[in-house]
Amino acid sequence: MSVANGSTAKSDPFAGQNPCTPGPWSGVVIDGASMQLTGYPVTIIGAGVAGLAAALAFAQRGASVTLLEQADAIREVGAGLQISPNGAAVLSALGLEAAVGAASVRAQAVNLIDGPSGDAVARLDLARLGPDQPYHFLHRADLIGLLADAVKAAGVTLRLVSRVTGIDLAGPRPVVTLSDGARIEARLLIGADGLHSPTRVALNGAAKPFFTGQVAWRALIPAEPGIAPEVDVHMGPGRHLVSYPLRGGTLRNIVAVEERTRWVGESWSLHDDPIVLQLAFEGFSPRVRGWLDEVREPLLWGLHRHPVAPVWGRVMEEGAVAILGDAAHPTLPFLAQGAAMGLEDAWALVDALARHDDLTTALAAYTAHRKPRTTRVVATANRNARAYHLSGLARAIGHTGLGLVSRLAPGLLLSRYDWLYRHDVTRRP
Repeated sequence: MSVANGSTAKSDPFAGQNPCTPGPWSGVVIDGASMQLTGYPVTIIGAGVAGLAAALAFAQRGASVTLLEQADAIREVGAGLQISPNGAAVLSALGLEAAVGAASVRAQAVNLIDGPSGDAVARLDLARLGPDQPYHFLHRADLIGLLADAVKAAGVTLRLVSRVTGIDLAGPRPVVTLSDGARIEARLLIGADGLHSPTRVALNGAAKPFFTGQVAWRALIPAEPGIAPEVDVHMGPGRHLVSYPLRGGTLRNIVAVEERTRWVGESWSLHDDPIVLQLAFEGFSPRVRGWLDEVREPLLWGLHRHPVAPVWGRVMEEGAVAILGDAAHPTLPFLAQGAAMGLEDAWALVDALARHDDLTTALAAYTAHRKPRTTRVVATANRNARAYHLSGLARAIGHTGLGLVSRLAPGLLLSRYDWLYRHDVTRRP
């Protein structure tokens, strides 16, 4: 059983120093009122979107970053992502604007559609956001690949096949135990370890998520020629289906959600029979049924609601720990903000550490900045789930109202999300 610092023990320039005492961190270069992270050892758990973005942001500030990933390679999980302008702002600040633009489809609109009839209900024109507010459709594998290439180029140490089995916060520093018995002593530990985060559990205890009574399928099919760069949301009683193009319009991404009482596990790797998916949407329009006829092996997962973590960070005698992304605020996929919130968190955490001259103040500022916003995002996603699945008179009234607003005040529906899309975490005063 070995014990090592996140950046290796022999290279730790801060051994024997306490970074949590009042005033500037010992060994950290201070430039005016801001704190540069030059040489500071950071250990990050999880090489998903949030973990990779945090690793890159830390490395660009000069930190010595070690990234732990349980898989034997950095690879995709799932399929399509929507990166709204607030997430795109972070990717741009990380120097990836051109690469993301080349790998993505830039969205033009969100169409709300009556699922059974196929009739248009309302349209949100994303061009109203402006040319400097891009909204991207991106394959998850492509975004992960861009971020992975960037962190390697930035000098991040990537440790694959490093499955975390325990995190101990009882001592002066965080200690991570891996499945092979190795123990890693971290100076600053960042948990970007997803829905089932052991870092969150170490900070908050076990959470009690509950099954929402909804399941989701995810699939990719070849796209028809001339597919529009738009999100189509087909809404129906107790179910809805979202579709948009990927990879230059060569693929169509599909996410379909159904309400059901039978519990389904919270995993993105369960495979389902495509006939089950087809039967769930047999009452939808011929266009939707045609797409589903092409699905060969859909992935299925149960949607569970998790509370936003009460505690996002802790300062210890000789170190600290913090969480971000799904580890802090798992979000239902009804606002397309999971990746964007992880990107915002990554930037905000590193920015807080660079702005403040002690860990306690920095982590308090990070939590105060991020917790209210992500709580609002989680609540809005929960409400969207109900709005998409209306039935009977409520559905008729709701769709009629959306249609009237869309025709009479076409910018109003989109402006309801100005608080979300126009927020730029990289431009805080």
